[in-house]
Amino acid sequence: MNRGSGNHHVLPEHEVFLLFETDREHGLDADEARRRLHQIGPNVLPRLSRRGPLVRLLLQFHHPLIYVLLAAAAATTAIGELVDASVILAVVVLNAGIGYLQESRAERALDALVAMVQTEATVVRNGSKVRIPSEEVVPGDVVVLETGDKVPADLRLFAVQELQIDESALTGESVPVAKQSLKLPADTVLGDRANMAYSTSLVSRGHGRGVVVATGADTEIGTIHRLVGEAKTLQTPLTRKIGRFSRILTVAILVLAALTFLLGLARGEDAGYMLTAAVALAVGAIPEGLPAVVTITLAIGVARMAKRQAIIRKLPAVETLGSTTVIGTDKTGTLTSNEMTVTTVVAGDETFTITGTGYAPEGTIRLESAHTSAAHADGLSPDRFPALRECLLAGVLCNDSHLSEHDGRWGITGDPTEAAMITAAAKAGLRQAEVNDEYPRLESLPFDSDRGYMVTLHRKPGGGTVAYLKGAVERVLAMANQELDADGQPAPVDHGAVHAHTDRMASVALRVLAVARVDLAPPPSVDHTGVTTLTELSDELLAGAKVTVLGLQAMYDPPRQDAIDAVGTCLHAGIEVKMITGDHAVTARAIAEQFGLSGPAGQALEIMTGRELSACPVDELPEAIERTTVFARVSPEQKLRLVESMQARGHVVAMTGDGVNDAPALRRADIGVAMGVGGTEVAKEAADMVLTNDDFASIEAAVEEGRGVFDNLRKFITFTLPTSMGQGLVVLAAILFATQLPILPVQILWVNMITAVALGLVLAFEPLEKDIMDRAPIPPSRPLLTAALMGRIGLVSIVMLIGAFWLFHLELDRGASIEEARTVAVNVFMLVQAAYLLSCRSLERSFVHAGVFSNPWVGVGISAMLLLQIAFTYAPWMNSLFHSAPVDAGSWLRALGVAVAAYGVVGAEKAIRRRLSSRPGYPAVKGSHAGH
Repeated sequence: MNRGSGNHHVLPEHEVFLLFETDREHGLDADEARRRLHQIGPNVLPRLSRRGPLVRLLLQFHHPLIYVLLAAAAATTAIGELVDASVILAVVVLNAGIGYLQESRAERALDALVAMVQTEATVVRNGSKVRIPSEEVVPGDVVVLETGDKVPADLRLFAVQELQIDESALTGESVPVAKQSLKLPADTVLGDRANMAYSTSLVSRGHGRGVVVATGADTEIGTIHRLVGEAKTLQTPLTRKIGRFSRILTVAILVLAALTFLLGLARGEDAGYMLTAAVALAVGAIPEGLPAVVTITLAIGVARMAKRQAIIRKLPAVETLGSTTVIGTDKTGTLTSNEMTVTTVVAGDETFTITGTGYAPEGTIRLESAHTSAAHADGLSPDRFPALRECLLAGVLCNDSHLSEHDGRWGITGDPTEAAMITAAAKAGLRQAEVNDEYPRLESLPFDSDRGYMVTLHRKPGGGTVAYLKGAVERVLAMANQELDADGQPAPVDHGAVHAHTDRMASVALRVLAVARVDLAPPPSVDHTGVTTLTELSDELLAGAKVTVLGLQAMYDPPRQDAIDAVGTCLHAGIEVKMITGDHAVTARAIAEQFGLSGPAGQALEIMTGRELSACPVDELPEAIERTTVFARVSPEQKLRLVESMQARGHVVAMTGDGVNDAPALRRADIGVAMGVGGTEVAKEAADMVLTNDDFASIEAAVEEGRGVFDNLRKFITFTLPTSMGQGLVVLAAILFATQLPILPVQILWVNMITAVALGLVLAFEPLEKDIMDRAPIPPSRPLLTAALMGRIGLVSIVMLIGAFWLFHLELDRGASIEEARTVAVNVFMLVQAAYLLSCRSLERSFVHAGVFSNPWVGVGISAMLLLQIAFTYAPWMNSLFHSAPVDAGSWLRALGVAVAAYGVVGAEKAIRRRLSSRPGYPAVKGSHAGH
């Protein structure tokens, strides 16, 4: 029954009634409505099929390294090493639990969408108006809309009176849309379909009627629901890189473990002993602490970002921010304040600038005309400028909106454009309540899109009446007989000057309205009480009235100053900023220019509309998107298409949004950023991050923190891998040289967990490096560990191998027991890692450059490790559990000597790389660090 192609805006009214077999006056009869409801189903969004909780939980274990760890846990259990198995399983279960919770939270976006469409509706059934639940609305129903109603389904409007609908959540349009009933061209984009009303949008003014043309999944909101459900949540750059790294590491571990086992058997070694050696190699080579420390590091980043007004809903989003190469940002509410503001008033042939933004009545009025004194630069009184005062007064009286203050925040009831005029007058001392008391309203003609203006009639303080009019400049000028001059006296209208002022303000995307005073002729009749009758104000009466133009008021949604600064910082950091908005191209261009946006490599700013995007050939689209900075009047499907196209070209995309229309793109983006104050619940649930202040500046701050988190994660991985690699090499060397194992599996696990938690974890608290926003984004294709870092890891691993293997056999040669020799080998790993920790605080320079005391947790971590290692060496119960034994001071000093040597080797390697990078022609990137 949801008939037609969905282009119902192209049909005349009578064809719509024929198509849906309904009547404009009587609507559907109750029996037909029940039949259609049974046939089509309720007007609700379907619940898309999802994986069950058990399947989602099991999928958390679907990872190569997890398989190896589970196999290692099984093998250690088989040979009786229950401590090893228990710790490995604990890490695996913790990691799976975190992933399960993240996925469950992400799917709440669909539930929020379903809840949005549940409301009540007034429909015409059997010729009478009835109130029914919105889920019972069917195609063909005639729906009655009144101010404050939520539109229950997609409607083709056929009767409107001053009807304005807020579609900002669906289209991104910043002001309510005036509706009409005439048919429109087929290529009219969603935001311009004035004869349609869409499900979940809100009626902000007037009333009207429409025929239901789509319900449930067939509505525009249903399309968005489907897109949200189909939009795949991508892996983050870090998880992709760790996944790639894990696969390589898994293959290497399995191959080495198998070769070790087979080599030992070939040499006649006991199979049980060789299984122990193979498990020891596998457990030693796998960084068991990596999942836990990555999670903790991301959680620390979450806490830091929360202090900078960015709430992270999904932990991997922290790291993704650091790799972002493109930010696709909405205009309204993100770059701008989402509060209409009158900035310029032209009255008496003088131009006045009004400071302050938003609805708070705070600001001054300044005279900007070149031929006037600059004495008024800090604000002036409108009483000295009669035309200005009359212009502002008219804006308050000819107005149906209201301002209100709640908890220090100013809000509006009604139209944002009207609210802006009330605020402008309040800045001049004309308070709405006082003005309305002084000039009580007697009658009004509401704004109508066909009429093009609004008129209100008031009683004057000294007696008599006065009418004020506001509307489109062209419409008001066509009615005007005169205008006020600088002294407030009537003068002939200078049409050329008015058009020049209008064109100048419109060229910078200001919305211009004209206000006028109306002297009614003949005068309204008076009843026996002396009160003007309310039936005389009409369009016909206005046709014979004297209309005096009082001035022009120009307004726009102003950009946030801190957002302008933040965009500049992002551009400096090599991050492209693209504006993707549902607003008009002219407005979008003006805002983009204020933010300093341009094309790639400083080329001219290019704008593409939704219509042009649809018409662009598929093979030309990726290149067109790459060179375009502003996308205007785009639909939800097109926003999603833009995100997917940029990702296909290798970009890591952060997408901002606040409306329902943004939800599919938010979910598909590498990181979706929703507005916490003005955003819908659907957008918040689909996003990875929510801004508590709706400000682009918080995105820039979050990117900075994200880069810091990514830096610290790479520092941790660079720190922890030498331990795993060094232990694996020690085990492999023991097999090759047919000697006893210098370190047992349970001791390997001890080393891995203590170095990861007590030492490696402190790197998560490293402060941001000073040049972090001077660097270019890390390309998604660049591996997690570069050749330089792998070389450093290999260097430290070799130092560990030589030191541990040498001191193990030296202790045996000196008559020490096997337990004592192994304890010394474990101490070598611990002390070398403590020294290496200092080197890892900066991947390029020494820890002195990073700040000796800038991270106090370093001292805490090293102290904790030493205390634990002393217990490992001397506590009897630890000796029993880990097969360790007390050693003398000389053994400690020799192990310490190896640690100092390791620190010196890494320091020398850094110095050599810095010297090479300073040579001409050496491939270095500005702002990069070693291994970046």
